[in-house]
Amino acid sequence: MSIKDKINENIKAAFKSGLKDEVSALRFFSSVIKNKELEKRTRLSKENKDIAELEKLSKLSDEEIMSVISGEIKKRKDSIVQYEKGGRDDLVKKETAELEILKKYAPAEMPEEELRAIIKNKIIGQKDFGKAMGLVMAEVKGRADGVAVKRIIEEEMKNET
Repeated sequence: MSIKDKINENIKAAFKSGLKDEVSALRFFSSVIKNKELEKRTRLSKENKDIAELEKLSKLSDEEIMSVISGEIKKRKDSIVQYEKGGRDDLVKKETAELEILKKYAPAEMPEEELRAIIKNKIIGQKDFGKAMGLVMAEVKGRADGVAVKRIIEEEMKNET
């Protein structure tokens, strides 16, 4: 079962269980996925593809959906920080609840030890932070938070000098 199908099934289950907040969050996320599919279809339609082929090609893969999930999780984390600064506890609570729902669909976070080992392996001899960040993020793709990766790369580069 694809992630998109799982989300749709969970919308139905949450609706039947009367979990309004979960239904709302999942419907919103489902609409984000649909919008991304429409964007992809628009890009592909410029290549003069057959309509049936266009329909198939415009569907997001599970990997693309994982990327969308990661983006939405990052947005929630950023919003929580901003709402905390603004003293909006009601919105912090709402965003935190949505964040927990989205995390159910995200890949498991990589343990820091494993992340640190990957970083050490990738940045050996690297002096350019941007290149190191790109190499590591390509490898951990959605399994580690960019903020954590940045922090560990900075620590490891400092230790190398």
